[in-house]
Amino acid sequence: MSSTDTGRAIDAVWRIESARLIGGLARLVRDVGLAEDLAQDALVAALEQWPQEGIPDNPGAWLMGTAKHRTIDTLRRRRLAERKHDQLGRELERSLAEPDIDAELDDQIGDDLLSLLFATCHPVLSTEARAALTLRLFGGLSISEIARAFLVREATISQRVVRAKRTLAEAKVPLAVPQGQELAGRLGSVLEVIYLIFNEGYAATAGDDWMRPGLCEDALRVGRILSQLLPDEPEVHGLLALMEIQASRSRARIGAHGRPVLLLDQDRSRWDRVLIRRGLAALARAEELGIGLGVYSLQAAIAACHAQALTAAETDWLRIVALYDALAQLAPSPVVELNRAVAVSMAYGPDAGLDLVDALGGEPTLSGYHLLPSVRADLLARLGRSAEARAELERAAAMTQNGRERELLRERAARLS
Repeated sequence: MSSTDTGRAIDAVWRIESARLIGGLARLVRDVGLAEDLAQDALVAALEQWPQEGIPDNPGAWLMGTAKHRTIDTLRRRRLAERKHDQLGRELERSLAEPDIDAELDDQIGDDLLSLLFATCHPVLSTEARAALTLRLFGGLSISEIARAFLVREATISQRVVRAKRTLAEAKVPLAVPQGQELAGRLGSVLEVIYLIFNEGYAATAGDDWMRPGLCEDALRVGRILSQLLPDEPEVHGLLALMEIQASRSRARIGAHGRPVLLLDQDRSRWDRVLIRRGLAALARAEELGIGLGVYSLQAAIAACHAQALTAAETDWLRIVALYDALAQLAPSPVVELNRAVAVSMAYGPDAGLDLVDALGGEPTLSGYHLLPSVRADLLARLGRSAEARAELERAAAMTQNGRERELLRERAARLS
C-alpha cells in the first residue's frame, strides 16, 4: 500500500473510531479535553508507525491500547499525588495486561458515545461552540475542515473548541448519559445541534456554494448513530427521517456549474430513492413510538409529502397545510408561518398566501430574513404584479449572504423585466 493510500486509510479509520476512542478515554480520565489530547497522541503514533508496519487488523483496538499507554505516561509525568489519580493509573495498567483491550470497552461503548455527544451538546455552551465541538470530537473533523465548512477563520474555530472544553471542565459537566426528565430536556439540545449542522450543509448561509454535502453527511452519520443508541426516542427517529428525506434531493438541488435548483423545478428522477425509503421507515418508527408527532417528525411528514409525489403537480398541499397548522401549534415561529403561507398559496391560491405573508411584514425576527421578500416575490409574480415582484427579488438578493442564491434571485428579477 502506498503512503498516500495508507494516509487515506488512517483518515477513514479516524473518522470511524475517533468518537468511540475519545468517549472511552473520557470515561477513564473524566476530562473531555484530556481525552481528545490522548486520542490525538494515538493518531500521531498511527501516522508514524502504520506506513512502515502496515495497518493493524483491529485499528480501533490499536488506537485504544496506544492511548491508554499515553494516559499512564501522562499521569506519571505530572506526578499527580491525589489518590484517585493513582488509583486510575493502577486501573489502566491492569487493563493493559488484559488480552483483549478492545473488548474491555465493548459493553460500555454505547454509553461512552452518548456521554460524549451529550457533553459536546451541553446547553452550557453556545450554539456555535456546540456545533464546532460536536464536529471535532464526534465527527472526527479537523479544525481546518470545520473552519472551511462554516466559512470562518481556523483561529476562530480553534478558540471555540478550546473555550468549549474549558467551559465543560469548569462547569464540571458530568460525562454521563442523562436519565429520566433530564434526558428529555437535554436531548433537545443534541437534536438542535445535529440539525443545525445538517442545515448549514443543505442550505449554506454564506459563501459561494449552494450546498456543503460534507456537513449533511456528518449530521446524518451522527443522527444514525443516535437512533441506534436511543432506539425508543421518537424525535430522534423524526429528525433522522427529516434529514434522510431532505438529503435525498441533494443531487437534484444543484444544476450546471453549481447553480441552485428550487424544489418545484427539480428533476425528481434524480432524488435518491434509497434515502427516501430510509426516511419513511424512520418516520414510521417515530409514529409508532410517539403519542403524537413532535417538531422534527412533523417536518419529516411534510418532507415525506414532497418525496411521495412523483411530480410537483401531484403534491398533497392540503395535507402539508394541515401539518404546518400542527407545527405552528407545537412550535410557533414566524419562519413556520412563512412556510405555512407558501403551502396555503399552493393549496388555495396566491392571494390567500400573500395575505399571510403581508401579515408577517412587521415581524422583527424576519426583518433581515431574505426568504420573506423572496416568497412575497413569488406570490406577486403569480398574480401578474411583475414590477413589485422584481423589486422584492432585488431586495432579497441584497439580503442573502450566499453568492449562488444571490445570482439566482437576480436572474429571476431580470426575467421579470
